[in-house]
Parts: sequence; structure tokens; C-alpha cells
Amino acid sequence: MPAYHSSYNNVDSVRVINGIPLLPLMTKTRGPAPYADPTMTSDAIDEALELFRPNSFFKNFEIKGPGDRLMIYIILFISQSLNKLRATTTQAEANKLLYTLAVTNVVIPADIKFPLSQLYPSVKDKMEGDMLRQYLQQVRQETAQRLVALVYSSNGQPTQTPSKWWLCFQKRHFMGKVMN
Repeated sequence: MPAYHSSYNNVDSVRVINGIPLLPLMTKTRGPAPYADPTMTSDAIDEALELFRPNSFFKNFEIKGPGDRLMIYIILFISQSLNKLRATTTQAEANKLLYTLAVTNVVIPADIKFPLSQLYPSVKDKMEGDMLRQYLQQVRQETAQRLVALVYSSNGQPTQTPSKWWLCFQKRHFMGKVMN
């Protein structure tokens, strides 16, 4: 069975830096991402959160476009975020932990520290690298907010403890890679 791919692989008219498209986001977080159309019901972050669990089981992943590269980055960040949470972490603590994780040490795929850097083209110059870093920081902040809302809910109702169905994916790593 093949892995699930991004529906944003064939999106035209968006800027692509380092193989990552700067897609519109449904967010209130400030940053360089274009604002999403009010009629949009989901964005790339929602897609990555939805596909995180099924794609975590795959050790191989064929990249079919720039949307897949963004999804890989978000999935690796979700995995890193889940590893910060414990069964005793409250929702308020999780918000603080993941916000701190989202804004500190933002690694772009062009960096050698990124686990799958060989799958991404290099950035053209420092200005493009800074723009991508700001975009990915905005993506990370929004992903952290949405992840906390998902992990700390049961049947759509907020809870004080994290869902064991999300925490069980702490040991699973997409393609066997971890972003540090």
C-alpha cells in the first residue's frame, strides 16, 4: 500500500523556496504566509495533521511534488512535538512547551541538521533562507496550536489529559527519521 501524498503537489502560482511551497494558511499567527481564502475549509497543516498517523507507518516515501516536501516537514515537526508531551502534561503546559519548540531552533531543509536535507534543493541566497525560516516558523506555531487542540480532545470535547491514541505515536517516526 502506498503512502498518502499531499493534495497541494500541483498547486501553481505559489512561490517555492527550497522545494517548499509558501502556501496560504488559515492562521492568525503573523508571518510571511499568504492569507487563506475565507472559503477554504482546510489547509496544508490540516492535511498533515490528518495524514500524520497513517504516514507514520511508512519507511519509504516517494516525493511527488512540493506539497509532499511541506507535508514531510510538518509531519517531522508533529513527531518532534509529540515526543515533548507526557501523559501527565496538562493542556496549558503543552501549549507553552510546543510554542517554545515552534519558535526556537527553526531548522530549514537546507540546513545540514535537517534529517532529510538530501531530498530538498538548496536555497539560492540568504534572503530566501530567511524568508523560508520565517514561513516555517509560522507553520510550526500554527501546527503546535492545532496539535494541542487535537491531542487534548476526545470526541470533539476538550480534556485535561492528552489522548493516548496520539501519544502512542511518540515511538513511531516517519521514514525512521527524527527532527532534533
